[in-house]
Amino acid sequence: MEPLAKLFGSPARLKVLRLFLFNKDTTFTQGDVALRTKISKDAARKELAELTAAGLLRKRAARTPAAFQTNPKFPHLPALEAFIRETTNVRPEYVLEALKKAGTLRLVALSGLFTGIIEPQVDVLVVGDNLDERALGNGIHALEAELGREIRYASFPTADFKYRMGVYDRLLRDVFDYPHRLLIDRIGL
Repeated sequence: MEPLAKLFGSPARLKVLRLFLFNKDTTFTQGDVALRTKISKDAARKELAELTAAGLLRKRAARTPAAFQTNPKFPHLPALEAFIRETTNVRPEYVLEALKKAGTLRLVALSGLFTGIIEPQVDVLVVGDNLDERALGNGIHALEAELGREIRYASFPTADFKYRMGVYDRLLRDVFDYPHRLLIDRIGL
């Protein structure tokens, strides 16, 4: 269990906190929370009740099922948000572990969300051979559950990536012209 999970009581609480703090303007139902954080519905119900009782979340019961949203009037919201933002990071090993089932990875680049630059169109760029899009999607979804944010990603077969690099493809320029981090480079960039 990571130190923050111990500090906040459980990994489930930390995932729910990240989800609501990184998506302040979005409302989520209990089912949405369970799905987006990959925790059980019972754990989601418990954490939503605790965070609502603490005043961090507000329940919007005007519709069924009830939806929850971050309470903008919570007195410690800016400090809590800054703390969670500053301490939320995903280790490169975890990213590679989540993506390795997708196929033979030849290049994995992190940008955008992972480097603090919001402008790029892609947060994760994956290049490989025989990529399984379903496994890749599942890996990205696991990362999203850990981070509490949606991750924008793109994947290319190796030949297609080399062609796009040759013609200075805008999407690839958006990744490589801004700060980025290469986790795997078996292509030789």
